[in-house]
Amino acid sequence: MVIQVLSTVFDDGGPIPPKYSCEGSNISPPLNWDLSQLPIPNGGSMAIICDDPDAPGGTWIHWVIFNLPPETSSLPEMVMPREQLENGAKQGANSWGNIGYSGPCPPSGTHRYYFKVYVLDIKLDLPAGTTKGELLKAMEGHVLDEGQLMGTYTRK
Repeated sequence: MVIQVLSTVFDDGGPIPPKYSCEGSNISPPLNWDLSQLPIPNGGSMAIICDDPDAPGGTWIHWVIFNLPPETSSLPEMVMPREQLENGAKQGANSWGNIGYSGPCPPSGTHRYYFKVYVLDIKLDLPAGTTKGELLKAMEGHVLDEGQLMGTYTRK
């Protein structure tokens, strides 16, 4: 099974509104997914990575968030850039070296932005500020399912 990831502000393969980019408010877009058909074991969690594989210097990381409670089925618009959220989830470092979400800001052309949602059979023992690479390593062998939503952005 593959998780279907959706947003109310852009369609899969469609343009991400400027509000969610460096040219707008630079806030995270709302995301939702349905896990009703996927039993998550006690002690499980979820993680989200947003990245841009079209960046000139290699994949650019826009958001790392993990240890979302297993009952989480959405994230609201504008998740605050805090190390730890009210629900216990932690946010990692993006490619700018900041905690939390930083939106699309391509130097030129149209880039693709992948919001990847992972369901894990464990809660990860990682600190806030963890990088994408560290998160992927810790998730090895623990991913029960995943899905993604891809949006595009062209800087004005």
